[in-house]
Amino acid sequence: MKTAILGAFVAASALCLPASAQDRGSENQLSDPRSAFEGSSGKAWHAEVSRTERGHIIGNPEADAALIEFISYTCTDCAMFARQGEGALDLAVLAPGHMTVEVRPVIRNALDLTISLLVQCGEPSGFKDRHRTFLMRQGTWLPKVQSASASQRAIWERGGRTARMNAAQALDFDDMLIARGVSRVEINRCLGDNRAAQRLIENGNADAEEFAMPDTPSFALDGELLPNVHTWDALYPVIVERFRPDRAQ
Repeated sequence: MKTAILGAFVAASALCLPASAQDRGSENQLSDPRSAFEGSSGKAWHAEVSRTERGHIIGNPEADAALIEFISYTCTDCAMFARQGEGALDLAVLAPGHMTVEVRPVIRNALDLTISLLVQCGEPSGFKDRHRTFLMRQGTWLPKVQSASASQRAIWERGGRTARMNAAQALDFDDMLIARGVSRVEINRCLGDNRAAQRLIENGNADAEEFAMPDTPSFALDGELLPNVHTWDALYPVIVERFRPDRAQ
């Protein structure tokens, strides 16, 4: 079984390498992550999403391995990881049901809070699409943030309900979600939910206390933080080792 998993993972990863090819083609690959490596049940587990106490979990709840991604939506390295690695994870280990991936947001600033509220806005089944949309389109909206006036950025950094709605409109975040079937009424409700905003902050603080992540993205495999692993190039060999056929049980 592990030999088959490893072979599928290597094959899927080859679709994403080298990096130049990833940057050209991975957005389409991730937007339609259908897998040729379905498990014996015939179920494509990469489409299964549910809420957790601190994020959203993707995959087979009875999988052998569990990966946690700690990401910030304003982190350029997190967007790079999504482009380079998430397609291979979908194809090789999520869809066949061998591993779960739990996404937990890290709130580094007020825009992280705004986007995290929007990403969790709507049904869990649409979470992965919303999550990847903001990361894949970071190159479109982040320059708008960087070029905004100091007074405009100061409004967004206040982080309250009005500031979140202002940012969503100015940066076209609301239109991004409307195009994915979330109504404007629901968007406004999510942006205005101060209790949900506080939970995101508290969950991020709890993760920081439990895992002491030094940076984003960071990863925990089977409950243990992976030291010095912050890129797809660094994570890939760890996952390959996890599914190595002769690895001790």
